[in-house]
Amino acid sequence: MSRPTATVERIDVEVYTVDTETPEADGTFEWDATTAVVVHAHSGHTAGLGWTYSSPVAADLISEHLATVVTGGDIDDITGAWEAMRRSCRNFGTRGLVMQAISAVDMALWDLKARLRAEPLSALLGQARPDVPVYGSGGFTTLDEAQLGEQVRDWHSAGCTAMKIKIGQDWGSDVTRDLQRVRQLRDLAGDGVALMVDANGGYTVGQARRVGAALDDLGVVWFEEPVSSDDIEGLGILRHAMGCDVAAGEYVSDLYEARHLAPVVDCLQLDATRCGGYTGWLAAAGIAASYNLQVSGHCAPALHAPVAAAVPNLRHIEYFVDHVRLEQTLFDGVPAATKGVLIPNNTSPGNGVTVAARAAQYRKHALSGSHH
Repeated sequence: MSRPTATVERIDVEVYTVDTETPEADGTFEWDATTAVVVHAHSGHTAGLGWTYSSPVAADLISEHLATVVTGGDIDDITGAWEAMRRSCRNFGTRGLVMQAISAVDMALWDLKARLRAEPLSALLGQARPDVPVYGSGGFTTLDEAQLGEQVRDWHSAGCTAMKIKIGQDWGSDVTRDLQRVRQLRDLAGDGVALMVDANGGYTVGQARRVGAALDDLGVVWFEEPVSSDDIEGLGILRHAMGCDVAAGEYVSDLYEARHLAPVVDCLQLDATRCGGYTGWLAAAGIAASYNLQVSGHCAPALHAPVAAAVPNLRHIEYFVDHVRLEQTLFDGVPAATKGVLIPNNTSPGNGVTVAARAAQYRKHALSGSHH
């Protein structure tokens, strides 16, 4: 039986910037706002939604280049659209910001396909589990103990049984404050919570090895980016030197980078806003499975809920305070964590998420792509 072919008729992109409540920092970077580049893919009266956390420049790339590539294409051929976008960017690079732009378009196409079929996106992707575990994440190096305690209370309210803070700011001297903050987390979180830390690549291999020994004594179970994720050899050394799991992968852009990281980590992190959307995420999760690894969704919990539910080798997704706040500010229909899990949309077509009317105050500019 033949089915009418739906085509992508237009790509629209908008840029939203939401300030953080206070300046924030990790071991290697400081920020005071988060920018979301939001894509709508249109077919007839239906629009699919996707976004990435990136520079506003990604919006220009989508509008001026990627929109032309996908407009007029068959909505059922998302893999073909993905490959066409990647190939079209060959001469100016296919990783980093370019792949973030591709990611937003890819997720909008998947959402559009699900909405045209009047089925939940989680069902279209192949839902393998009814819910996805989350862990609380934030714990910026700029927080005092009272502020950290407030975040911990929010994570407890969401039922999180694992919590992660930032360390690595003392890479140029000693690690006294880093370890002190881990002890604070232990006291605030309680004995029933698994402790996780993220150094954002802030240590040398030697420092990370020494810090890791102390973290093992404190019962930490997850050490994220103890060194730069570009330091494949260093990650491999540390994986064999520490008792806690070594994790990395949030900057993975393609299968080649996933394949390089998989042998030197205990859990491969994947970010659908950076690794090629849902098409790239599922492919990279397959790479991890071939190494008997679990995967963890990095940030963007509303976007990761449907795709994370589709893979059997999932460990959890990150319930990151900045993105939780931004998603609840800009969008309606985002899932909220309860009892330590997110439940993907199972009732509405697509991802069940729409841009909220209140988001208009945060919109910086809007662009429209090609029409066919």
